Amino acid sequence: MEPININPIISDLPLSLGSKPAGVNEEEKTRFGALLKDAISTVNDLSQQSDLEIRKIMTGESDELHTAVVAMQRADLSFQMMMQVRNKILQAYQEVLRMPV
Repeated sequence: MEPININPIISDLPLSLGSKPAGVNEEEKTRFGALLKDAISTVNDLSQQSDLEIRKIMTGESDELHTAVVAMQRADLSFQMMMQVRNKILQAYQEVLRMPV
C-alpha cells in the first residue's frame, strides 16, 4: 500500500493571514480536487484488491490466508482514514457557514 502524502498540502498552506489573497484561485481548487480524487481512487483500489484476495481464497486459487487478511486490513484502515478526512472537511465547511459575515 502506498501511503497518502499530505506534506505538499501542509507546505502550501499560508503561514499568516496576509500571505495570500482571501480568494482561492482555480489552480488551487483543481489541485485540491485532484488530491481528493486520487485518495478516493487509492481507497477504491485497495478495496478491489481485498475483494480479489478474498475471491482467490474462496475459489481455492490461493491458500495464503494471511495475504487476504492483510489486504482486508489495509482496505479497512484506508476507508476509515478517508471517512475521518471527510468528517474534518464537513466540520470545516460547517464552521465556515457559521461565521458571521
